[in-house]
Amino acid sequence: MNIKQPYLKQQFQDTIIPDLIKELGLKNIHQVPSLQKIVLNTGFNSSTDKATIEAIIRDLTLIAGQKALVTKAKKSIANFKLREQMPVGAKVTLRGAKMYDFLLRLIAVALPSIRDFRGISRKLDGSGNYSIGIADHTIFPEINVDGRNISMGMDVTLCTSSNSDPTALLLLEKFGMPFRKNLIPQTTN
Repeated sequence: MNIKQPYLKQQFQDTIIPDLIKELGLKNIHQVPSLQKIVLNTGFNSSTDKATIEAIIRDLTLIAGQKALVTKAKKSIANFKLREQMPVGAKVTLRGAKMYDFLLRLIAVALPSIRDFRGISRKLDGSGNYSIGIADHTIFPEINVDGRNISMGMDVTLCTSSNSDPTALLLLEKFGMPFRKNLIPQTTN
């Protein structure tokens, strides 16, 4: 039985690894930075009704291709009307084939479908991880917008094995992340 690998994983093994070894001057294949996991996270109001929470979890599950988990409050905060163990969000952690499939859909379909899309920021977190804030989840093709009354935002975090931002940025560029071009305006004299 021959199981086909995801396209981006095949690209990583065939072209990205040799390119990174050459560009970074690495001696060992195990030194090459790689994508370890992708985390999708969304939050909601503590007063959100159960039907809306189930709809949010269903949408996040559709987007990720994997069951979303409900995150709960760790402690009570009276000012926010929040009690311990109340549902406050949902998250999904993707690894392996599902991670590469999601990344391909994010790069090729979801991000370019944003109106007036000019690219995403090149700023990483200092530890080689990259986070994208998505204001509306309906940019993903799995979500049917007809009859939909909820709109949720989400955070997508790409965790790499790199400890430095420049090498993680190079890795993500090789995967085809649509980073914003830093164009310097030309002045004429």
